[in-house]
Amino acid sequence: MIDLYTAATPNGFKASITLEEMGLAYTVHELDLSTRVQKEPAFLAINPNGRIPAIIDREQDDFAVFESGAIMVYLAEKTGLLMPSDVKGRSRVLQWLMFQMAGIGPMMGQANVFFRYLPEKIPLAIARYQGESRRLCGVLDAHLAEHEWLAGDYSIADIANFAWVRTHRWSGVDVSDMPHLKRWRDAIAERPAVQRGLNNPPPKTELRRNTPDEVKAFEERARLMVMRGDAKPSPG
Repeated sequence: MIDLYTAATPNGFKASITLEEMGLAYTVHELDLSTRVQKEPAFLAINPNGRIPAIIDREQDDFAVFESGAIMVYLAEKTGLLMPSDVKGRSRVLQWLMFQMAGIGPMMGQANVFFRYLPEKIPLAIARYQGESRRLCGVLDAHLAEHEWLAGDYSIADIANFAWVRTHRWSGVDVSDMPHLKRWRDAIAERPAVQRGLNNPPPKTELRRNTPDEVKAFEERARLMVMRGDAKPSPG
């Protein structure tokens, strides 16, 4: 049994989708980030950085793992699933995982802050982060033109990048001219385990489903968190 401490964000969904794809039993502990519960001593004992997601593996003497990418690698090594065991295959998966962690995630996260959350709009910053997010999506699109998945077979690398790319509208990033990226995104979205993971916990808002007032309310809550210096929230 694994305890998953999470919230409805791209990084949180990276963990829940991975757990679902691997068929592992887990219990969700949803944290309300707006209450700063992630900064309380009980959670800091699990993740000193005070961020989600984090897990506790009850089968391994209550071993705690934090950072979404580290969680994915730990679970892949624990189960032997979604990551090859050979050196080259493992490296290919880790390269694309790091691509998301160092590029797609941070750039889209900053695009969210400047495009959605800050009360003062700074056009240069918005253009910078949206432009870099779009460039990185273009890197994925070009690679996927010649590959079904990012690193051989479907892997944690696909899950990690998908969890962020699927929120491109929230970041104000247009990918309508990237057919290979869209093909890959839609194929992942259709997987039953992915659909279960994206609802564990259920998302707080989604551009295509929520009313403008609901989206605005989410933005206001997120703005307060960002101005406080908390995590940069994203929609489900």
